[in-house]
Amino acid sequence: MAERTSRTGLIGELSSEFLGTMILILFGCGVVAQVVAAGIGDHDSIAWAWGLGVTMGVYVAARLSGAHINPAVTLALACFKGFSWKKVGPYVLAQTAGAFVAALLVRWNYTEVLAKADPGHTIKTQGVFSTLPGNGSLPVSEWGALRDQVIGTAILVLVIFAITDLLNTPPGANLAPLIIGLLVVAIGMAWGTDAGYAINPARDFGPRLASYITGYGTAWRDQYGNIYFWVPIVGPLVGGVVGAAMYRWFISPFLASGEEPQEPGRVPTPEGGSAG
Repeated sequence: MAERTSRTGLIGELSSEFLGTMILILFGCGVVAQVVAAGIGDHDSIAWAWGLGVTMGVYVAARLSGAHINPAVTLALACFKGFSWKKVGPYVLAQTAGAFVAALLVRWNYTEVLAKADPGHTIKTQGVFSTLPGNGSLPVSEWGALRDQVIGTAILVLVIFAITDLLNTPPGANLAPLIIGLLVVAIGMAWGTDAGYAINPARDFGPRLASYITGYGTAWRDQYGNIYFWVPIVGPLVGGVVGAAMYRWFISPFLASGEEPQEPGRVPTPEGGSAG
């Protein structure tokens, strides 16, 4: 009975990660399609929609899984917060699948607009689905983009660890998802130039695969013709661990430890306990 409950619980967690990541990408890729292909909006609307997409995705998934909705966050939690290593692979697959399905929906919904803006489905509108060095136009190499992704994701995970640490000063009134969304807005506005702030391997790979199977033959390469898809995977995974390590080494040892430990991978609730 306990084994069945555990298995059912994992299914619920994976379902939650799938849907939470799907919501994130529906807002994120949707807004980029609107700006790039239709000319409605600008960089700021992209940054805000991605951030609000994160907020909505976290609200959808937080109760069941803690709403990682990002393999870099899942890996960091496994390395430093006791999240089960057995769940890392399934979580990553669920997150990537959610991003893939969402990108297919965006691709389908914007079929006519994308065809009008870019009939050949080229690098011109590839950025609707996946990132490029220098956003496809500035002189940034894949190594420069890799550096950017390590730094940007380190910032993301370090601050997420601070926001969700019950021994620190976590947001009250169930506002953690909103604050995390604002964090993503800030990263987009400050760290979006060199690599489009993927800061999430599932966010990039899932939509990249969706674009490839729906006509974007250049999906795996950058504007220079170099194989690029690995950059927004490796960079965030490394950066997430770096950011988590910095929080663990520079903040955690100095916090009071008189409270009950929180469950790994969860966001704080208004009462200050676990969300799951």
